[in-house]
Amino acid sequence: MPLYEYVCRDCNTAFESRRTMADADAPIACPSGHDRVVRRLSVFAATGRAPAGHPAAGSGGGCGAGCACMPG
Repeated sequence: MPLYEYVCRDCNTAFESRRTMADADAPIACPSGHDRVVRRLSVFAATGRAPAGHPAAGSGGGCGAGCACMPG
């Protein structure tokens, strides 16, 4: 089940809840019992390494999955 992030507009408490995707936007109360809660946009970051000699080597990232310079 996905983990969603929420924030209470009354007490500004941020919290997480595991819920089904169908219930992601369903009403939920904060840990203090307030009802004015909104779902936050989760931030996801991924990093990787490029092989030696690759143009992106040393930059902390890669060209991406569709890069033609990556050996198959």
